Amino acid sequence: MKKLVALLLLTLALGSCGEYQKALKSEDVAVKYELAEKLYDAGKYSKAIRLFEQIAPAYRGKPQAEKMFYMYSQAYYKTKQYYLAGYQFESFASNYPRSEKVQEAAYLGAKCYSMLSPVYSLDQVDTFKAIEKLQNFIDTYPNSEYLPEANKTMRVLNDKIEKKVYENAIGYNTIMDYKSALIALDLFIADYPGTALKEKALYYKLDSAYHLAINSVPEKMEERLQVAKLAYTTLIRYKADTEYKEKADSMLAKIETDLQKFTK
Repeated sequence: MKKLVALLLLTLALGSCGEYQKALKSEDVAVKYELAEKLYDAGKYSKAIRLFEQIAPAYRGKPQAEKMFYMYSQAYYKTKQYYLAGYQFESFASNYPRSEKVQEAAYLGAKCYSMLSPVYSLDQVDTFKAIEKLQNFIDTYPNSEYLPEANKTMRVLNDKIEKKVYENAIGYNTIMDYKSALIALDLFIADYPGTALKEKALYYKLDSAYHLAINSVPEKMEERLQVAKLAYTTLIRYKADTEYKEKADSMLAKIETDLQKFTK
């Protein structure tokens, strides 16, 4: 019995394969469409895509086009081809603004770019593009059922950018470019006032100011020591029991000692 079932399945598979190859070679777009829809419904998205690619130009403007281009977009999305899916969803939303699927398409088109967003340590061009696309969706459809998910994705993307900016800023400290570190950290703190990384940023600002000061030429040292002292005060005011308290106090002691050289 098992052999009979296996043989039947093999026969069906071979028949299906033959039908697919015949459709690929056919000049009849209706035949291609019918099989593409059948393959899509069966979850065979890669095969459906090949047929959709062949018939897409011929179906533009036809009554079946809206459904076909929706399936075409979804097939790319379900096979994780996010660049192509994003393009197709955006095109669908633009070409069929009255479609009942327009909000879904607009949201998924924006979401595709978020799926392309890399880890924070890499270049964030696609992350910025995803934020732009999602914000445009939120502005266009402020009452959409997809709004909660869109806002959640936006928070994830913005957190990634925030972490990237922070890592770039302290990177200057790591390579001992303390002047650039101070500028970058000031910008980070100003741009992200509510960041969870503020304590760390304030500490690295102190560390950068401290090292810049103690390694300065004499004519610039006093001014830079005062900047470092202010950085210490800012950190302690922000969090008196900071995890960096011991290191910060040690730096302050050195700063105070060196400042005494400038008192008359």
